[in-house]
Amino acid sequence: MEVGIIGSGIIGLLSALTLTDAGYKVTIVARDLPGDETQDWASPWAGVSIYPHPDVGGHSLQTENFKYFWALAHRDPTSGVQVVKATEYYDDREDDSSIWYKTMVPRYRLILKEKLPKGAKLGFTYTSMTINPEFYLPWVQKQLEARGVKFIRKELKSIEEAKKITGAKFIVHASGLGAFDLANDKNVEGIRGQTMFVKTNFEELKMHQGSHYTYVIPRMFTNGAIIGGVSQPGNLDRNVDQNLRADILQRVKTLTNGEIGPVDLEKSVKKDIVAFRPGRKGGYRLEAEGNTVHAYGFAGLGYIFSYGVALKVRELVDSVINKGKSPRSRL
Repeated sequence: MEVGIIGSGIIGLLSALTLTDAGYKVTIVARDLPGDETQDWASPWAGVSIYPHPDVGGHSLQTENFKYFWALAHRDPTSGVQVVKATEYYDDREDDSSIWYKTMVPRYRLILKEKLPKGAKLGFTYTSMTINPEFYLPWVQKQLEARGVKFIRKELKSIEEAKKITGAKFIVHASGLGAFDLANDKNVEGIRGQTMFVKTNFEELKMHQGSHYTYVIPRMFTNGAIIGGVSQPGNLDRNVDQNLRADILQRVKTLTNGEIGPVDLEKSVKKDIVAFRPGRKGGYRLEAEGNTVHAYGFAGLGYIFSYGVALKVRELVDSVINKGKSPRSRL
């Protein structure tokens, strides 16, 4: 059975992986493909940290995703996935009652209140992963091509056009921000992010959330890290905000207690990154509509949900294809 996928970001690629696992023949149609470096799609510019999120639901999806990348990091380091120590700080909650994943992640430990940095009310450590998308996206593409998946570069005007190009009756729609037009979903919005890639020997994944959004994400194979950041819904300015650069660096130095080292905005910063997370007011969309399965709107959590979403996509495709068919005898 043939299935077409719109989009070759992290959701589209991993959906192709789970569908080919189930024996489907898959063709991916996308404007942007792994290896492209344009601001028009988000997947190559993400950090990437596998931080489960406490407040957005989808716990089973995030859990399946964590398990997938944990196994991959141990099975094939060439994928660009590595295991690291992770630390999270919050200033908007007093305890870890909302941290549902504390029983899922390895080596979870609360940080004593007296050892928290200034401004933090809650802190904890555990073992997690980072991903270098520069390596991971082409790695997945290579896996898929070995399974016979075809990649077609094309900017689509409609979901129906994808059916004509792929010859597939069933479509997985994972176009991210493209869903504003392709699905006529006016809740879709770009969320501006700005980060910097800096040279540093700092090897720990750290994040502060609440009144500000600050993080440092070690990037495998680079002797550097991504530092950030901001989350600016509706801001589509593609230019680098120079004032924000200094603000990010100061916040990261505070977050790491200076351990990130002597980072200089002129000498240490190797790349400024401005990209747009594919958000959706009201939350992500993961459902079947006729012969189309929609999977978009994950904002900055695409990688954190991705494999769990891909498993759900496969389940939805199965249900759409089998709808109306007579159940087979299991005798």
